[in-house]
Amino acid sequence: MTKTTSKAQKKSHFRANEYVVYPAHGVGRIVLIEEREIAGAKLELFVISFEKDKMTLRVPTAKAESIGMRPLADVDTLGKALDTLRGRARVKRVMWSRRAQEYEQKINSGDLISIAEVVRDLHRADDQQEQSYSERQLYEAALQRLTRELAVVEKIDETDAVKRVENALVRRAA
Repeated sequence: MTKTTSKAQKKSHFRANEYVVYPAHGVGRIVLIEEREIAGAKLELFVISFEKDKMTLRVPTAKAESIGMRPLADVDTLGKALDTLRGRARVKRVMWSRRAQEYEQKINSGDLISIAEVVRDLHRADDQQEQSYSERQLYEAALQRLTRELAVVEKIDETDAVKRVENALVRRAA
């Protein structure tokens, strides 16, 4: 196992020590780009660390973009996501199991606007009825993905990112 960077940097726009979004896991940091021999073939891999989840993921550099790995959102996309939170919740009149599936797909898409839609649609104000366990789980997952990316992009603490999201949701209700 040797550490390499030059070939991978020519093939991909991702770099070591850069934060990226992996659709199924959220924000992680590329700790290094390595070359490994797997089943007799040499593979170049991004080694991505998800510190909060205490997880390391190895992604073939050639497959990174096709599986949906992306750079962090830019400021415009972040603004659109926060605007989405201020919008009116859209809850479809279909069975909960179908809606839950759609929310799960949006969360795992890695698309920040879709994740913001889930947060908006599942958010409950203090005066509204309590969420079911599964609603709460999906809400927490979406909120966590959104706030982690917001925190890294704006270089703020995750607690401050949660406050920003909650402020946007409260403004919607007012």
